[in-house]
Amino acid sequence: MSGDRQPYQILVIDDDPTTRLLLRKTLRDLGYSVSVASHGREGIAIATAEKPALIICDWMMPELDGLEVCRHIKQDEELSRSFFILLTAKGELQDRIQGLDAGADEFLSKPIDPNELRARIQAGLRLYQLSQDLLKQKQLLEAELHEAADYVRSLLPAPQEDPCKINYSFLPSSQLGGDCFDFFWVGDRYLVLYILDVSGHGLGAALPSVSVLNLLRSTTREQTSGTFDYRHPAQVLEALNNGFQMTAQHEKYFTIWYGVYDRQTRQLTYASGGHPPALLLAPKAAQWQATLLKTPGIPIGMFAEMVFTQATIEVPPSAVLYLFSDGVYEFETTDHQIWGLDAFRDLLITAHTQNPVPPLSQLISQVQRHAAPAGFGSDDVSLVQVAFPRP
Repeated sequence: MSGDRQPYQILVIDDDPTTRLLLRKTLRDLGYSVSVASHGREGIAIATAEKPALIICDWMMPELDGLEVCRHIKQDEELSRSFFILLTAKGELQDRIQGLDAGADEFLSKPIDPNELRARIQAGLRLYQLSQDLLKQKQLLEAELHEAADYVRSLLPAPQEDPCKINYSFLPSSQLGGDCFDFFWVGDRYLVLYILDVSGHGLGAALPSVSVLNLLRSTTREQTSGTFDYRHPAQVLEALNNGFQMTAQHEKYFTIWYGVYDRQTRQLTYASGGHPPALLLAPKAAQWQATLLKTPGIPIGMFAEMVFTQATIEVPPSAVLYLFSDGVYEFETTDHQIWGLDAFRDLLITAHTQNPVPPLSQLISQVQRHAAPAGFGSDDVSLVQVAFPRP
């Protein structure tokens, strides 16, 4: 043990008073802090209160034997990292296998040899300290990822009410992902909106998405660019593809859907690079229809000098546009199938039949009803809703 570190806490559980006395004296002489329990239930209670680094427990005890104690300890999240040594006179291979199945980390044979005891304790505590160090590093990394996720969320645009009502739902997965989206007006005529998804997870996926967001924002604010015209989606995707080649981005590529809405002509011009299509919902007679908005194009960064195409559609009054990542529909259902884009489109049509602009929270809840436990949210879920003005 290092000079400043507090003595490791060790718990001895044994119904034999002589063994308890011997182990307590030996371990204290070695410089450890020792607690003792005379039966399994008392041992579990002490372990729960003190959270020892190492537990030595007799196998054969009345009421609750060492295997049951071990199982209880290892099933407790806060105690599971305690190194567990079974004290036993059993030497058969099958007995050892039974002990390992219960969660034991090591065995100590009776009668106890002091040198073997010291060696087992030191080895067990080294492994315990390693697990503690790894836990601290994991907690630090998770804290940093949470900070990074908060930063990404802070970059997302604020919902808008006029002249188009724009709202969104962003549900990040447990890992920091590469989903990002933006929408903003350039002057009072053009609405720029896009969504992208970088391959992979973690900071390596989040950083390129933030870089693209900042680049597009700065370029459109200037309203002129030497490389592309923001009003021409195909040019934008070609410029991004040339500037974000995966060979220079640690093998990261991304998909994107980019569109520009002209308020005067009511035309939406768009292009996609490997991204799921946008969905334009519009009323027709007594029903709603969904149009998939997608152009041919591979993900950004895969190959240099790619040519992208764009398309234009007239937006009917009262239409609603949806941009989304594949996390909103690509998940396992309760019957162990992949839900899919067609099912998501049908859900939107049904929802619009009941409400011309359904709340996003309601849509997300309806989607989640189809998901298996833990099936929804394993990937980032981004859903942007743009409700165009009524006549």
